[in-house]
Amino acid sequence: MSARFGCLVADAFWEPVGLQLLASVAVGSAVFLFAWWLLKVLQTTDLQQGAEWRYDISRINELRRASIAYRVFQPVLGLLAKFNRLSLREALPAIQREIQAAGLPRFWLAEEYLAWLELLALFLTPVYVYLFVVLFGAGGVLPAVAAFLLTVYVLRVRLAHSAALRIRTIKRRMPFLLDLLTLLLEAGATFLNALRQAVDEFQGHPVAEEFGRVLADMNLGKTRAEAFLAMRDRLSDDEITSIIGSILQGEELGTPLAQIFRTQADVLRLKRTQRAETLAGEAGVKMLLPAVLVMVATVLVIVGPFLMNYLRFGLSL
Repeated sequence: MSARFGCLVADAFWEPVGLQLLASVAVGSAVFLFAWWLLKVLQTTDLQQGAEWRYDISRINELRRASIAYRVFQPVLGLLAKFNRLSLREALPAIQREIQAAGLPRFWLAEEYLAWLELLALFLTPVYVYLFVVLFGAGGVLPAVAAFLLTVYVLRVRLAHSAALRIRTIKRRMPFLLDLLTLLLEAGATFLNALRQAVDEFQGHPVAEEFGRVLADMNLGKTRAEAFLAMRDRLSDDEITSIIGSILQGEELGTPLAQIFRTQADVLRLKRTQRAETLAGEAGVKMLLPAVLVMVATVLVIVGPFLMNYLRFGLSL
């Protein structure tokens, strides 16, 4: 009897201890494996080229250096990128232009960056599922899926907004860079030296980044026309396309670059003034609705007490 009681006591003691020990080992192993995987992923070891040189391997290596997110989630992003390449083929060129215009690392492919946006939305999906299931029960799964798609759309719109904002920033500062190029060329500097000094002067600004890429392309062997055409394709803006077209046309006709740059700087300032006048003219129309709402609110504040008094007590003589 005593032996059986001792066994029962021992079992009652060791059962929770054994479960706790097993749980601790499992959690410790999971933490160790996660830490090991994270250290392996964060290493910047380049992928091997193989028998023949491949540009895609070099691009992936550069992207792994430039983006920690890509290095961490590269396998998942690869799978999502294949899906995007098959299902969203028509939208990829526009996304690629926006990636270039937004100033993101040029090693991103459109399908890979879209996969990164989808992965960000996927991280938020458990929160959506929890919230909507708590609110609507089992029927909250469909709103959670809709929230996932809406998140991807919002992130996509944010990319387009970032590209448009950067292009506006470039166009605001471009007249000053063109003026500096004009002064340097008129002072006797060559175009490459003038462009190098102008890029150094505006270092850190998006306009310097774009003209710096023009300078880098020319140093790598591209002609001046090819370098400017690449800049036009990256930004895909009507005004910048018109400016670059005028520069290339003037170069073909033999017009001095200093004169072309001065003319285009004046054109940019004129278009900026016209755009400001247009926005000022639209301000009155946009303020009409808020003004009407304020007027209605004022009338309600003045007349409201009398109206409430009439509805409650009627017309008293």
